[in-house]
Amino acid sequence: MLDVPTLPLGDRNGVERDPTPRAIHISGYQRETRDFYATPAWVTEALLRHVRLRGPVWEPCCGDGAMSTVLAAAGHEVVSTDIADRGFGTPGIDFLAATTVPGGCRSIVTNPPYGDTGSHAGQSRSARAMLDFVRHAIRLAESVEGQLALLVRLNWIAGQRATALLTGSPFAATIVLNERIRWFDMGEKTNHGQHHHAWIVVDYAHPKGQPPALLFA
Repeated sequence: MLDVPTLPLGDRNGVERDPTPRAIHISGYQRETRDFYATPAWVTEALLRHVRLRGPVWEPCCGDGAMSTVLAAAGHEVVSTDIADRGFGTPGIDFLAATTVPGGCRSIVTNPPYGDTGSHAGQSRSARAMLDFVRHAIRLAESVEGQLALLVRLNWIAGQRATALLTGSPFAATIVLNERIRWFDMGEKTNHGQHHHAWIVVDYAHPKGQPPALLFA
């Protein structure tokens, strides 16, 4: 069930906006292996303000538990797994090799690897890697007639293949984040994120023929 947007607009990172345009994005960090970036709490909270998740939630790319912790604090039972061991959840679980969801789970929520590094076993360094991940996640959600919420780059949704994939599923909502995500804290040197992001929500309880909601957070 989708809720009416209630989030106030503003900078969730607590840093005043810099109106000066930058032609080149420089993060000051090397790209993380396995495309691991901890998701700031406000991003997951934005999802929960708009979507009521059903049943236990599976976070299959849990990393250090940033997203799982917010989900659990909101009262959800969470199963946390990851292909890597970052000291949280159950490591060594390759989501792309999974043929079923953990017992009882009805929702899948995660910040997927975007395929920028190609560091997952069997994952190519290409946009196709992201499409394969989403396609697999949709199949798993369908197997339990459940829900899927993925954090993606906003421009990814506009791609022809992504559009075809989403419209071929019970695409329930896009939740656009008004603020760009800062993945790292470098104090005064912290830059605004390079990309805009959004949650895409697939829900097998979504009424057939009803278009997806466009929400903002």
